[in-house]
Amino acid sequence: MSGLCRVLRVGARAGLRLQSHSAASSKAKAGQEGHGYNFELNDQQKEFQATARKFAREEIIPAAPHYDKTGEYPVPLIRRAWELGLMNTHIPETCGGLGLKIFDTCLITEEIAYGCTGLQTAIEANSLGQMPVIIAGNEQQQKKYLGRMTEEPLICAYCVTEPSAGSDVASIRTRAEKKGDEYILNGQKMWITNGGKANWYFVLARSEGDPGVPASRAFTGFIVEADTPGIQIGRKEINMGQRCSDTRGITFEDVRVPKENVLIGEGVGFKIAMGAFDKTRPPVAAGAVGLAQRALDEATKYALERKTFGKFLAEHQVVSFMLAEMAMKVELARMAYQRAAWEVDQGRRNTYYASIAKAFAGDIANQVAADAVQIFGGNGFNCEYPVEKLMRDAKIFQCSIDSSCLGGSSNT
Repeated sequence: MSGLCRVLRVGARAGLRLQSHSAASSKAKAGQEGHGYNFELNDQQKEFQATARKFAREEIIPAAPHYDKTGEYPVPLIRRAWELGLMNTHIPETCGGLGLKIFDTCLITEEIAYGCTGLQTAIEANSLGQMPVIIAGNEQQQKKYLGRMTEEPLICAYCVTEPSAGSDVASIRTRAEKKGDEYILNGQKMWITNGGKANWYFVLARSEGDPGVPASRAFTGFIVEADTPGIQIGRKEINMGQRCSDTRGITFEDVRVPKENVLIGEGVGFKIAMGAFDKTRPPVAAGAVGLAQRALDEATKYALERKTFGKFLAEHQVVSFMLAEMAMKVELARMAYQRAAWEVDQGRRNTYYASIAKAFAGDIANQVAADAVQIFGGNGFNCEYPVEKLMRDAKIFQCSIDSSCLGGSSNT
């Protein structure tokens, strides 16, 4: 048996990820300032990672096929994630949250995505909806809308995408007209994750009537209670993958929003929305890596069990090369999202790194999932095996949050 095959077998039997962790690295004082590059996680990060990994392996993976087939919203799993402290991790401690950094949150996201990216998307879309309030909300807004998320497992949503405006956020047509102490919202949003389950929405609307005004001054961000009169929730969309995620259209007809629910002020909504992306793109990339790691692990396990022409699949050079390339892609995508998360945690603008990480990891998830199906052969095309779901689930990572394909949705 080849050296690679032996490495794969040892890793599979031990249940280990194909990651580089040296014994000596455990002696490092992770997370300390001024020590330069450090690839070791600190104790708190390891604890969150281990909790999320246990949750994914023992509770998410066994339940995921059911939710994929039925399209039901995974309420029990979301409630369990909330109980374990794996939701609302961005919320500041002043509002009852954990106040975790983006890097720490990404570690949790990758593990949950390993179990099911449909569930991970529901959780991450919750964080996306919260992020404008976290970065731009005043104390009263944060305590009111973020505080309630820590008291019970509530959901919120990020309402930006429209039928004719996906990644092209500047083309949004939903209007906000100021009348006295209120704003009147009219328009339609589309592909809103958690749209039918949200307690409240972040809504981006055009508040400037002059089409010549640049996007940086034309939009305003609002917090809108989901039970406000005039809000109409559309049907649940049946998507190719991530079927347990709740994706809907939301229509606003003369929806009255008090001026107290404006974030910062009129005309700064576009900057708030884009600022949220800098903090939420790394977790999206982490989710793609979680899926890719799952595909790699499933393909490796299968290649070490299935025999053709008298030997294991992994002993065929073409398969061993595929597995090696899949592992390289996963590791590089992981490093990309970790760099992007680390940059923003240092207080620096990470748009460059976050965009790279999101685009690269999304492509890698699709490539690795497709390769996993190929290694499974005809079985990979069958829904009784896990990799066909991974391949379907992966596609959305190329079409969401500033998609890598033209016409994509920006906040699916």
